[in-house]
Amino acid sequence: MRSQTGRPTKYSVLRDPVHGDVYLTHEEMSLLDTREMQRLRGIKQLGTANLVFPGAVHTRFEHSIGTLHVTDRIIAAINKNAELDPRQCLGVRPEEARVIRAAALLHDITHIPFGHNIEDQAGLAERHDSPARYRAMFSDQTEVGRLLAKLGLADDVLAVLSYETSGGSIPPYWSEILSDTICSDIIDYLLRDAYFTGLSLTIDSRLVSYFKVDRASGHLFIDVAKRDLVREDIVSELVRLLEARYYFSERVYYHHAKVAAGALISRTVGDLFEAGALEGSELFDRTDASLLPLLDMAAVRAGGEVERSVMQLVDRFRLRRLPKRACVFPRYENEDVQEALVARFFAPGCAPARRELEERIRDLVRFATGKSPRVMIYCPAARMQLKEAQTHVRWPGEDGVRPLSDFAERIPRLKDLERSYRSLWKFYVFADTDDEALLAKVQEIALAEFSEEFPGASNVYRL
Repeated sequence: MRSQTGRPTKYSVLRDPVHGDVYLTHEEMSLLDTREMQRLRGIKQLGTANLVFPGAVHTRFEHSIGTLHVTDRIIAAINKNAELDPRQCLGVRPEEARVIRAAALLHDITHIPFGHNIEDQAGLAERHDSPARYRAMFSDQTEVGRLLAKLGLADDVLAVLSYETSGGSIPPYWSEILSDTICSDIIDYLLRDAYFTGLSLTIDSRLVSYFKVDRASGHLFIDVAKRDLVREDIVSELVRLLEARYYFSERVYYHHAKVAAGALISRTVGDLFEAGALEGSELFDRTDASLLPLLDMAAVRAGGEVERSVMQLVDRFRLRRLPKRACVFPRYENEDVQEALVARFFAPGCAPARRELEERIRDLVRFATGKSPRVMIYCPAARMQLKEAQTHVRWPGEDGVRPLSDFAERIPRLKDLERSYRSLWKFYVFADTDDEALLAKVQEIALAEFSEEFPGASNVYRL
């Protein structure tokens, strides 16, 4: 790779525990040294998972570097495959690689502390990967934005990271290399999460070597055809990676204690938003550690009952005194009412309805027992961040390249995996008490409330 001046690009070497030596250009190092990227040192990759897996304290800073490294390996594979089959495949030119690598390095720069809980599950703030958030981050009001403009990268990097709204101004593969069902982002975070949680995972290193770019469509794809036969070894590796994502979702990403901690944080932030004591923009420059003092200060601004309640909730989080499950409504027993539950309590603008039910259950418990535990209703987003297998493949006997999911009928494991992943969804009722008798009363009253509005809802949690 050569710099804009035509001179050979200079690299620095970082030692990564997952990938070994990672090479970054000097302009990539300058992006890494901006205050906005350095903030990511304080944002844990797995949010509250370290409360379950103590080693899971790795951050989005390391993940960003790892994503750039895997991106570089994919680009190298694309170029090698283009040399072998130039009629059907494109290569990635050095000036394109410069943009894609920068986008890979910056792809998580807009994350906030515990963002998946606050943004995706509770819907309290705009998603970190929205075009508006990226535009604000890359404006002339930020150090990283000014540097991107100086390097001439701002518009192209924004287009890569906001591909769905970029109006086709860039080739599809620029974005797909780092943001697809199987891409540099997911490969790095699965390997990194496995390393720091202590769970077992292997991904065949040859998987990366299968990536190509289709000359006709501009899509990144994996060629699973050879002499009109399916390369079953490659299909198996693709499915194994998706199975690994399911495994980590089951064991880590949706572990009930991690979900409970997320519910605690979301409730705290939601209370402060509702009281007008905190705004979403105040979270944008925070780290995990600096968020809690911000919540303390916002609680003081709110005053009264909100201050007391928020201080207690933040203290419970600091001490890992997590709310307990009172009811659990899993999708596999509630498929008929899942959409209704989400629409009623977790669609945009539904926070008041959620809060009204939480307070009604709490009041009824107080009337029955004289005690007043806080009740929290919580669930993952209905689709649980699931990306169907959209990675493109070339299938034998088919023209062009198409998403892997188009061939799910021919890959039974893929169809079963998608169904299993959706079945991880659960709708929770939590209460901040360790008293089993009090939890039982919360469950009894909550079930009575749900039975009126959602007669088909089925709780499977037994106290």
